[in-house]
Amino acid sequence: MNLTYKVSIYALKVLKPDANGKVRPKPYGVRWATAGKQHSEWYKSKALADNRRSDLKQFVRKGEAFDITSGLPESEVKKQSARSLLKLAQEFISESWEEAAPNTRKRYVDTLAIPVAAFVATQKGAPPVRVLRRVLTTCLLPDNTRNRSLSGTEQDAGDWIEVNSRLVRELADKIETGRLLRSLGRNLNGKAAAAWTMRTRRGVLHHLLGFAVDVGELDANPVTGLKSSTQRGTSEVDPRSVVNPAQGRQCLAAVTYAGTTTGQYDYLYGFFATMYYAALRPCEVNRLREPDCKLPETGWGELILEKSASRANGRYTDSGELWETRSLKRQAEGAVRRVPIPPVLVAVLRWHLETFGTTPDGRLFRGTISGGPINATVYTHAWGRVREFALSPEQFESPLADTPYSLRHAAVSTWLAAGLPPAEVAERAGHTVDVLLKVYAKVLDGQREKSNQKIDILLNGEG
Repeated sequence: MNLTYKVSIYALKVLKPDANGKVRPKPYGVRWATAGKQHSEWYKSKALADNRRSDLKQFVRKGEAFDITSGLPESEVKKQSARSLLKLAQEFISESWEEAAPNTRKRYVDTLAIPVAAFVATQKGAPPVRVLRRVLTTCLLPDNTRNRSLSGTEQDAGDWIEVNSRLVRELADKIETGRLLRSLGRNLNGKAAAAWTMRTRRGVLHHLLGFAVDVGELDANPVTGLKSSTQRGTSEVDPRSVVNPAQGRQCLAAVTYAGTTTGQYDYLYGFFATMYYAALRPCEVNRLREPDCKLPETGWGELILEKSASRANGRYTDSGELWETRSLKRQAEGAVRRVPIPPVLVAVLRWHLETFGTTPDGRLFRGTISGGPINATVYTHAWGRVREFALSPEQFESPLADTPYSLRHAAVSTWLAAGLPPAEVAERAGHTVDVLLKVYAKVLDGQREKSNQKIDILLNGEG
């Protein structure tokens, strides 16, 4: 807004009947000027015009600035341009879309559909919640689907939420924000969301309302410092899920014989071994190419990582394909991460290349049918079979190595237990040091006794 305090309010203007003697529909005019720019509004009755003129004079007496272009008091301009939560969510997603990874786009859309559907002025005439959420996630929120034609039911639901979505500024009331946070704690089926899911959703809402501050809808982010009864759990690794070196070798060995009637999992041996010995994320293993691997005949080798391969719904990728190559997590475009790998992994990868070769674009690992990267459903199902063969019944029922990602946790935990400085561990694993210390806090706690012994040695002058 271009504001001014130079406001002149004139006497009412009354239009005479036209040449045919017909009374004009709105003959009473309120006229004023802002920094010399003329404005007017016309009314049916003199009473309405007098009231409007009086209101404008009240704004001037209070010392409120006027917008030069529209001629309206600042508070009225803000009121007219105030964003609904739906509008804010659309602007936020559009602003983030180009730079966001496909799965990040999906997380924003799926998460923000929940508070947008919940933060409404009335439930009168509301469409079924499943219909409303579907319209939000497939039509109204994704940046690349807002112009598609809608069915009659979709159009009705879209029209309803556009009319009834409440204004963002109402979230300055922390009671309202607390209610909105609680709406994130339930899934569409009515069940409580998992702790990790709730943390993720809260984070997305926090980003959205931070954007609201940036665009002037809120003075401060109301989520900051606000506790929620549904905010529970921790992001720390559960030490019970981390295999020790003997158990890790045992699980990897089971990969070679824990197949099914339709095939073996030999082609996943190197996939899981790379997660365990190099702490790679699955998306990083999926993008690993032969030129990225230094595999000497003896001694340690090295993996040079620059990209990852992520799978997402095709409507969230720029190409429409299910797989998209992205920069490494928390890394700038073009940045690389070098990960030293022990001789045992060097040998496994050399064997994998000799046995299975590479894809046309040089990748080591491929889906057995499509030739593309290996789907999470495939390697997760395979890992479930591996645990059946590798673990005792008691271990199988425990959290031990409960997901393939536990192999990455085991690698990082092993490095920490070996005494590597946290900064070096974080660099190898692609973490920041802050995240490393937070996520692996309980693993570090397990090293407390050894740390105490080292301190004793120094204090007693034995070192």
